[in-house]
Amino acid sequence: MADTKREAPEKIRCDACPVLCFIAEGRSGACDRYGNEGGKLVRLDPLTIIENTIESGAKAVPFLKDGDGMDWDGDLVQSQRPFVTAVGAGTTYPDYKPAPFIVSQEVNGADMVTIVTEGIFSYCGVKVKIDTDRFIGHERAVVRVDGEPVGHVMTSEYGSKMLSLGGVEHLTGGSKKEGRVTCDALLKLCNREAVEMTIDEGATLVVQAGEPPIVNGEPERLMRVGCGSATIGMFASQWIDHVDEVIVVDDHITGVLSEHQAGKMLDVKPTGIKINGRRSTPGRYFQVANPGTGWGGTDIDDPLTILKPADAKLAWEGLRLLMVSTTGEQYAYFELDAALEPVAKPLPEALQQSVERIAE
Repeated sequence: MADTKREAPEKIRCDACPVLCFIAEGRSGACDRYGNEGGKLVRLDPLTIIENTIESGAKAVPFLKDGDGMDWDGDLVQSQRPFVTAVGAGTTYPDYKPAPFIVSQEVNGADMVTIVTEGIFSYCGVKVKIDTDRFIGHERAVVRVDGEPVGHVMTSEYGSKMLSLGGVEHLTGGSKKEGRVTCDALLKLCNREAVEMTIDEGATLVVQAGEPPIVNGEPERLMRVGCGSATIGMFASQWIDHVDEVIVVDDHITGVLSEHQAGKMLDVKPTGIKINGRRSTPGRYFQVANPGTGWGGTDIDDPLTILKPADAKLAWEGLRLLMVSTTGEQYAYFELDAALEPVAKPLPEALQQSVERIAE
C-alpha cells in the first residue's frame, strides 16, 4: 500500500494588522475582513463608495432628509460631493503599514489628502440608554451577560438609566470568555438584536434597540414625563381648580404643589401636608424613599408611607390630595377626615384626564 501523506493547505500570512494571522485556503483571518482566496490575500468586506451604492439602487440615508443638502452652512460636508470617513473601514489600525485608504482631492485650489485608518475593535464600546425610571442597579454596579462582566451602570441621564458596555478592559483585559461574550453582546445590540443581561444586586434586563426594555420580566410601558418638580411645573395649571394639594412621587426629586414655585405663582395656599425626605428648594424633596420598582422608581407601593402627620394649623377636613408618579402609572386620590388623616376616594374625572396626560 502506497504511503501517502496528506498535504496541509498552504497558508498565507496577513500583515494588515499586528495580529499577523496565518490563513488557510478558503478561510478568513481573526477579523473576518481578510481571507485567503487561491493563495492571495483578499479583502472580504469591500470599501463602500456611497455614490456607487446609490447608483446601484441600494438603500442609503440622505445627509439632509428633507432637502437637497444645500441648506448646510458649512462647507466641510456637502451632499453633492464625496466626503471620506472612516466608518466601517476595517480591522485594526496599522502600526507600520500605510493606511489602507488614502484619498486626495482638490478643494479651493488646495490639495487635500484624507487618510482612513482601520478601527480596532478591541477599543469599541456602546452606551445604552434604557427608558425606564425603575431601579435597575446602583451606579458602578457590574453588568453581566451569560455570567461574564461586560460593563457597568452609569449615572442616570434625563430620567433614563444608562449602561456603559464593552471597551478594552472587557474585550481584551479579562478572560477569553469575557472578551468573546462582550464582543457578541455588542454586535447583537448594534444589530438591533435582543440581549439579556443581569446587574449585580439589581435587575434582570432584556434590551433591544427600538423596543421597550423588559425589567425583571415586565415590559416597560411608560416613560417619565420629567422629575416630580418638572411634572408640577407642567401640570399645575390643570390641577388648581380640582385639587388642593398634589405630590408627584419620584426617586430623584419629589414635588409638592403648594410649596413649589408653580403653586406660589398660582396662589395655591399652604396645606400643611408634610412629606419625608431631604428638602431642597421649596416644593422639591430628595430621597423620599429608596430606589426600586414601585412608585416613581422608588421602593414604595403605598404612597402614604412618605407622608408625615399633617400640620393641624394649616390642614383642614375635606382637603383634596392627589398623589401620582412621574409616569402616571400609579396614582391615588385622598380627602382628609376630621382627624386630618387621608382617606382614599375615587379619582374625579377632571383629575383622571391629567393623569392620563402624564402617561401619554
